[in-house]
Amino acid sequence: MRNPCRFIIRNYSVVPRLPTRLFAQCHVPQACPQRLDVGHMSTHQAGPQMLDVGRMSAYQGNPHRLVVRHMSTPAPSDEEHFFITTPIFYVNASPHLGHLYSAVTADCLHRYKLLQGFKSKFSTGTDEHGLKIQQAAESAGKDPLIFCTDVSERFKRLFVQCNISYTDYIRTSDPVHRRGVERFWTVLQDKGLIYKGSYEGWYSMQDESFLTPSQVVDALDSSGKDIKISLDSGHKVEWMKEDNYMFRLSAFRRPLLAWLRGNPGAIRPERFYQDVLQWLQEELPDLSVSRQRSRLQWGVPVPGDPQQTVYVWLDALVNYLTVAGYPDAHAQWWSSAHHVIGKDILKFHAIYWPAFLLGAGLPPPRTICVHSHWTVGGKKMSKSVGNVVDPVEKSGRFGTDGLRYFLLRQGVPDSDCDYNDGKVLKVLNAELADSLGGLLNRCTAPALNPAQRYPPFCPELFAAGSGGRATADDQRLLEAVRALPAVVGRHYEGLHAYKALEAVSSCVRLTNGFVQRHAPWKLDRGDEGDRRWLDTLLHVALECLRTYGLLLQPAVPETADRLLCRLGVGPGERSWRALSFLPRARGMACPFEGRALGADCGVLFSRLEPLDTDDRKPKRTLKHA
Repeated sequence: MRNPCRFIIRNYSVVPRLPTRLFAQCHVPQACPQRLDVGHMSTHQAGPQMLDVGRMSAYQGNPHRLVVRHMSTPAPSDEEHFFITTPIFYVNASPHLGHLYSAVTADCLHRYKLLQGFKSKFSTGTDEHGLKIQQAAESAGKDPLIFCTDVSERFKRLFVQCNISYTDYIRTSDPVHRRGVERFWTVLQDKGLIYKGSYEGWYSMQDESFLTPSQVVDALDSSGKDIKISLDSGHKVEWMKEDNYMFRLSAFRRPLLAWLRGNPGAIRPERFYQDVLQWLQEELPDLSVSRQRSRLQWGVPVPGDPQQTVYVWLDALVNYLTVAGYPDAHAQWWSSAHHVIGKDILKFHAIYWPAFLLGAGLPPPRTICVHSHWTVGGKKMSKSVGNVVDPVEKSGRFGTDGLRYFLLRQGVPDSDCDYNDGKVLKVLNAELADSLGGLLNRCTAPALNPAQRYPPFCPELFAAGSGGRATADDQRLLEAVRALPAVVGRHYEGLHAYKALEAVSSCVRLTNGFVQRHAPWKLDRGDEGDRRWLDTLLHVALECLRTYGLLLQPAVPETADRLLCRLGVGPGERSWRALSFLPRARGMACPFEGRALGADCGVLFSRLEPLDTDDRKPKRTLKHA
């Protein structure tokens, strides 16, 4: 039988959307604390003094009560802070396309926040502990740390190659991280949330995950032998029985439900939020959080018990706190934490991690942003199938911004996306080389702009009605571009970069239509009216291009930089506040009018030709689009 346990949260004000009062009923196993009384919790402080929690002992037959009062975080003072993370990537293999997609997604949001004026921290890194790594290092005949360093450096090289602008790169083998894990473990243990027990059940070494019987199914291996596999990942599982430490996850089902229901934006997109709510309809078993040291030596020893090693997922998840400054001052960054993860690790981040945090007296992350997977031919990437896409090779073929653009333009968080080279060529040629690059080339070419300056704008000629030469379609273009920054910003904020880039691409097409419709190359420069109209047309087109360049900075920073440099837009004129489109149409001065254009450094984005049958690499042409 289970004993009733009441969990009360009062004045929970960590995240603005959380309700001020949450009440929930839950049950915990017989071996649970008689009472957990959490007083005033403030993330101004760090360490055990944050919570006044007595040591909890097992006591059967009595109701148990868990009380949480007034958990709060300070508001940012001088600068708005923003903290974005990728998962730390497991070093059992070289980086693949999915790893890069996580990194590019987080990088795009980090760059957007910097443009807005936020003080943004962006962390990534490698997860290096666990039995799988220990065995891989043994097979390679290497010391585990040397093995991990080799693979971790491959991730670093990929991120440099793909312009991932992280501020912090963390490895779980770092001494500073070990200190954070030891402190976090001690806090949970001092609160009675970790106890010595025995685990018996299924374990997937490949996933480093414990599984319930309902998560395991029968299957046949390659030789036809009966095996058990994980229902989620398809990896082989083994029955394990050992004495280790357990975390009282069972006490947190209803608190987690209360947190999620009071904060529906905590997990995005919505389908993944609903998945987690569904998981929480069932009781949560206590979680094994250590392995016997005799089996797993490559990891953080349990504080006070050198015969046990901290469970790799507890170790790994604490990396986010380590980067925020834990166990020292960390509240300023942790109160603005946002995670970007793949859907395969949702349960670890949306159930285990918030439970650990609540148990330690810390707020859950602001948001957990989930994305789906990349497939090839509709199939999951796999070494055995031979369809793994190497991001290093692809960024070499299509360019850094080319691969970034494709991943952000085609990646849809809600559903899996399929990769093929032909699709990459089609998207990049149509939208970067032809549409955007062609527009820039037309409007800055000496044939149309012999003075190589930002030409003047004539409000009278562009006015609607009598005396004006602009059409209704022209006015609709202006309306669309004026509204574009808000649309793009909203989509960047929601990690829907594909919608942001589609909105920009749509406006680029409208601008090309605007230029084509008025055919400025047909105007007579000797005629005063035609000359003023030509200047006005080019001014509008260049203002559109300037807006697109500013908006594209988070997604394709190098391409955006080339575009803005060509227009003569300086480094101090590229923030989100600089998005004032066509001020001359509103009777305001334009700081660029009359300014010399920047140097012509060639095409904006080289057009890619189909794969050559000899070397299987796309030909890049340098002809102007």
